[in-house]
Amino acid sequence: MLLDKKVAIITGSARGLGRAMALRFVKEGAKLTICDIHDCDPVAREIKALGGEALALKVDVTRETDTAEMAKATVDHFGRVDILVNNAAAVGGLEIPDFMKPFEMLSASDWDRILEVNIKGTFLSSKAVIPYMKKQGKGNIVNITSTTAFTGSPVFLHYSTSKAGVINMTKTMATALGAFNINVNAIAPGPVMTETMRVLVTPDTEKHLLEKQLLKRAIKPEDIAAAVAFMASDEASIITGQTLAVNGGEYLH
Repeated sequence: MLLDKKVAIITGSARGLGRAMALRFVKEGAKLTICDIHDCDPVAREIKALGGEALALKVDVTRETDTAEMAKATVDHFGRVDILVNNAAAVGGLEIPDFMKPFEMLSASDWDRILEVNIKGTFLSSKAVIPYMKKQGKGNIVNITSTTAFTGSPVFLHYSTSKAGVINMTKTMATALGAFNINVNAIAPGPVMTETMRVLVTPDTEKHLLEKQLLKRAIKPEDIAAAVAFMASDEASIITGQTLAVNGGEYLH
């Protein structure tokens, strides 16, 4: 198993990509802290049914007190923290109505909310675990970005900007933490039809997105989870500061 006896925190794991990551991690032998602003108990029950162990927490990643308690509770419960997956993100649809609009129509609150979760939340969650990882002499942080960070979008300015920031943060954190044997990498999913994306994307748009891919099959949450599990494992121990696009060839990075 790739993650046997590893302790991992996955933010935004109540549904969608985070849920898929949590289920893949437990199958790979990890012990988990699953956390979200939404109820994580259903996912915790799924993990238990698989024979795994999970600590379920309600965490708002934009609040420093929440992220600090997330890290502390993990170490108190499991004794260590080996992996952090920064998956929590504001995407739109379920979080912000009327998300897809020209950038000049975005409000300051639209902009602030996306960057607060996607940039500040990634920073605060990472800041919370780094002292424990330094003390252990080892750690692994995987940030979830998006291929929109490479391509941009006329109706996703705040989101694509935030995800480009996550890529830069990944490089900078890797540079700062390499001396402490802490790996920092990013996974950039292409269009995955999670609950949130299905609110945003029509069937015609989904078909168009699929036609843009070199591999003509839908990208599933499980595809992203597999890549994250690899990047979080010791198999990727010499990789740091990199962004891996998992997108069926929708964009060649």
